Amino acid sequence: MKDDLSEITAKGWVCGKCGLPLERGPVSITYMKSSFPVDLPRCPCCGVTFIPPELALGKMREVEKILEDK
Repeated sequence: MKDDLSEITAKGWVCGKCGLPLERGPVSITYMKSSFPVDLPRCPCCGVTFIPPELALGKMREVEKILEDK
C-alpha cells in the first residue's frame, strides 16, 4: 500500500443509513490519545466513514504497532 491516501475513493459506495453516495472528506482518526487527520470516504449527511480493508490492515496496523511500542 502506498503512503499516499489520495487514491482511496468511494466510487460506488453508498451510506447504509442515509442511502447517499459517499464523498471524500476530512476525518480525524484517534488511537491511544493520538489523532491523525485524513481524507476518507464518508457520508455527507450522517458522517459515517468507510475505512477500506487495505488501509485498516495496512497503514493503520503499522501506525498502531508503532504507537503501542512506545
